[in-house]
Amino acid sequence: MTLSQQIIWGSVYLGICFLLEIMLLTWCTLVLRRMIDKWVLKGKVLATAGPICITLAFIIFIHTVQVWIWAIVWVLGDVLPDWNSALYFSLVTFTTLGYGDIVLGEGLRIFAAFASVTGLLSFGLSTAFMVAVMTRVFQERLLP
Repeated sequence: MTLSQQIIWGSVYLGICFLLEIMLLTWCTLVLRRMIDKWVLKGKVLATAGPICITLAFIIFIHTVQVWIWAIVWVLGDVLPDWNSALYFSLVTFTTLGYGDIVLGEGLRIFAAFASVTGLLSFGLSTAFMVAVMTRVFQERLLP
């Protein structure tokens, strides 16, 4: 891939991942709104822990899907030979851990860096969402 192709395609997959994350976090908000009234009736512990658990489950699911999206790119693009390598590389890159035991050629380095950027931004967005949920829950349930 040329440099411009790596930037364009990296931006496309990054955009797909963020569109998906925004949609799923919005869905999480809608689920929380439906469930909160039921939890309040069942006690303070469930009304406090329930939203946090649901939010965390959504975030784990979102990140897992994003890692799979990048793994699909590596396998279908014939970059990595099998699903095990593709998932491993995607996870290590997404988390910016980068062990370095699988290294892509020069023609894909910038493209692969977009997987890292996706992970960095995704963790930031998810963390901000989780903090917002926890702040709201603690203000409503624990503070007078």
